[in-house]
Amino acid sequence: MPTISTNIGNPEESLGQALHGISDSKLRTKLVESYLSLKRNYVEGRFESSGLDAGKFCEIALRIAQSQVFGSHVPLGKRIPNFADACRELVTSPSAAAPESIREIIPRGLVFMYTLRNKRGIGHVGGDVDANRVDAITIVHGADWVICELIRLYHGLSIEDAQDLVDNLAQRKLPIVWEIAGKKRVLKAGLTASDESLLLLYGQQESAVLVEDLCDWVEYSNFSLFKSNVLNKLHANRLIEYDKDDQLVYLSPLGVARVEDTLLTLLK
Repeated sequence: MPTISTNIGNPEESLGQALHGISDSKLRTKLVESYLSLKRNYVEGRFESSGLDAGKFCEIALRIAQSQVFGSHVPLGKRIPNFADACRELVTSPSAAAPESIREIIPRGLVFMYTLRNKRGIGHVGGDVDANRVDAITIVHGADWVICELIRLYHGLSIEDAQDLVDNLAQRKLPIVWEIAGKKRVLKAGLTASDESLLLLYGQQESAVLVEDLCDWVEYSNFSLFKSNVLNKLHANRLIEYDKDDQLVYLSPLGVARVEDTLLTLLK
């Protein structure tokens, strides 16, 4: 079995290599593009854009399943008249036509993702911001599973190894952030504690960080002052979400922009 490169600098190449068993190169390329765009827009808080990507992802994944089961698919550029009916045709196809996952499990997952994206709208307005995030998380995890399953089927990896590959591709690794013995350190002198905190949070945008851990990683001498002088100010500027009840910190889309537009540029 050929080795898969997990070079973060070229995730399209890595995923394309992992999915090389999908013979239709156009479908394979479009699947990878829509998946990475979905992940990128979700991480950066553009939930409406991630919803559009989710629709494209589902439609491409459906065509791949059709190709494997029926030997042909709805042509690219032609509208799929009824997405749920198209998936139902796959579910009811003969068992010998393709692996069960392609015929039954993936189509059912795609129907759920496609329906959630269409009926809930993802790009809600007003007071539904929390629903936006929850819906987007659900869709992103569904897309992760579909990609992992396709890698498992068409590259011969175990589901665990496929998940590791996807996690590695999705993780944003910074050369100036060093992880050692369960700790993280910013390998650049002269930065403020606030900027160090943003850089450390940037590496794991899809999960929260314990305040105690972040303080330890920054090596701030006083825990109480770290919360008042650093976290409270970052929270007030909406660069982070500081949950005082659970003592957790999340990087906001504004925090992502601060890192990408300012900090990473300065550190080059």
